[in-house]
Amino acid sequence: MTVRTLLLSAMLSVPGITSVAAQEAAAPKALEVELNALAGSQKGCLFTFLAVNGFAQDISKVSFEFVIFNDKGTVERLALLDFRELPAGKSKVRQFDVPGVKCETVKNLLINDAPVCEGTGLEKGRCMDGIVTRTKAAAGLEG
Repeated sequence: MTVRTLLLSAMLSVPGITSVAAQEAAAPKALEVELNALAGSQKGCLFTFLAVNGFAQDISKVSFEFVIFNDKGTVERLALLDFRELPAGKSKVRQFDVPGVKCETVKNLLINDAPVCEGTGLEKGRCMDGIVTRTKAAAGLEG
């Protein structure tokens, strides 16, 4: 083969590969959890999350263990938050009022575990497999 043939062959195969890769990247195959907002409340801090079920199966019950880190980088609190049901391919907003926590001192959250993850056809531990996290709030979120 000549160099010209190799280059032409490579150029023709790239769009197909790129198209397949783009389709795979666009199709969510995990749970997505976004920390959308933090707002002060009478009790403490109101956490607003957006959860997206990217699985083909409905999740009938899911809870996450969150570790809340303060502005000193130390653990402020562990909180078990029940996100309830998440239908397949759907988004849900969930709010949790965490007493005794000041929003302005919350610097980061870590999803430590998903001790409850139930749904027909879901394997154990599936809710944490490839979890995608992001934030629109002042605090960070990791999974």
